Amino acid sequence: MDSVKLSQKIRLHALRMTNRGESSHIGSVFSMADILAVLYACILKYDSKRPEWEERDRFILSKGHGGAGVYAVLAECGFFPISKLDTHYQDGSDLSGHVSHKGIPGVDISTGSLGHGLPIGTGMALAAKLDDLNRRTFVILSDGECDEGSNWEAALFASHHNLDNLTVVVDYNKIQSLTTVKKTLNLEPFREKWESFGWAVKEIDGHDHYQLESVFQEIPFQEGYPNCIIAHTVKGKGVSFMENKVLWHYRTAKGEEYDAALKELEEA
Repeated sequence: MDSVKLSQKIRLHALRMTNRGESSHIGSVFSMADILAVLYACILKYDSKRPEWEERDRFILSKGHGGAGVYAVLAECGFFPISKLDTHYQDGSDLSGHVSHKGIPGVDISTGSLGHGLPIGTGMALAAKLDDLNRRTFVILSDGECDEGSNWEAALFASHHNLDNLTVVVDYNKIQSLTTVKKTLNLEPFREKWESFGWAVKEIDGHDHYQLESVFQEIPFQEGYPNCIIAHTVKGKGVSFMENKVLWHYRTAKGEEYDAALKELEEA
């Protein structure tokens, strides 16, 4: 599967889904679309025909407000029909705005209350170690979510238990819901924080598919250390007037904005 083509499909699906349901968080989906595409096209071990396969890798989108992106990639990978995406955020639909596992094959855990995904992921990784299983756990965090203390408790726990089968990818687009990360609660020096908690850390361009695939192939970075990938990204990546704009955390693309965004993505 071509990860670049998959990332474009994720963005197109998400734009249409959020427009149809008048939902939000399109900027957050676009910033991580390339990460999702590389994971599902090249890295994760799964079987879309057997979503409960015990040996599958586990994936958690802790920044659950980007659920449209996960639904899009799961549909493209055959977990359920692409036509189901049309129901996103509609009355009675199980494709909720924040990602839900209820009735959705391929989703291991519901998320959206920020700061819960990594604690759950550490438990999954520890269980795999205790059962002597080769499966890995991947968690995507938002940068704003790293304000949550529960993540740092989990980070301590993971390093204490030498969970080198656990990988965090931080979608570091530098914008939170209302303003920049720096103005809200500055995370820098960010890499040094993770390293001081006992993690092996790599920093990459989160939109470069070659860098993404290469760094995922290096896991574990250091035996006995959990893995942290700080992926530098652009909020709203792929649509020029959305990029690096806090407005597109909550705004829904409608009318001329929707048409312009759709045109850019289709011509990319």
